[in-house]
Amino acid sequence: MTTNEDQYYINLIIEGHTNAFKVLVDRYKDMVFTLTHRILKNREEAEEVSQDTFVKVYKSLKKFKGDSKFSTWIYKIAYNSSLDRLKKNKKFQHHVAINEFTAHEVKTMDNALKTMEEDERKQAIQDCMALLPGDDAYLLTLYYYEGLSLEEISKTMGLKPNHVKVKLFRSRKKLATILKQNLEPELITDYER
Repeated sequence: MTTNEDQYYINLIIEGHTNAFKVLVDRYKDMVFTLTHRILKNREEAEEVSQDTFVKVYKSLKKFKGDSKFSTWIYKIAYNSSLDRLKKNKKFQHHVAINEFTAHEVKTMDNALKTMEEDERKQAIQDCMALLPGDDAYLLTLYYYEGLSLEEISKTMGLKPNHVKVKLFRSRKKLATILKQNLEPELITDYER
């Protein structure tokens, strides 16, 4: 999706062609839902926040200036809406303790994952990411699945790029902790030699 294509539909909507909004919703609905679900850890809550996100996007389209990608702008709205929902309903927050991992142990986790079949590996990562606190899962999704740069993520999350870098490192450590707890021990042992 190019920014020009998004801008074309934004202009149509602003000019009164409200049915053009469906194109933007169709383009971004899956990712918005995925991101909100990663934070909220509850399907119904994520669906509601996703809908709220698109209502906010629609109402604020005239405010989009194009300083960042349209997708970054939508993800920021989804992120802030998810955080607002968390503040209202704290029962969906999860906490994971960070164990101290050496670089060797993190590399060991990467090597263990590479030995699994592609589908199993993806499923294992998805299952473990679901155990992360919402903020961490959101950040890892933007970086690894959406391929956003640190700069784009900083705009989405309202943080400085260096802070995003630190949070990304910590989120990876939390994920490594969860992966170590959930992967088969013999896979990890084979790679620790």
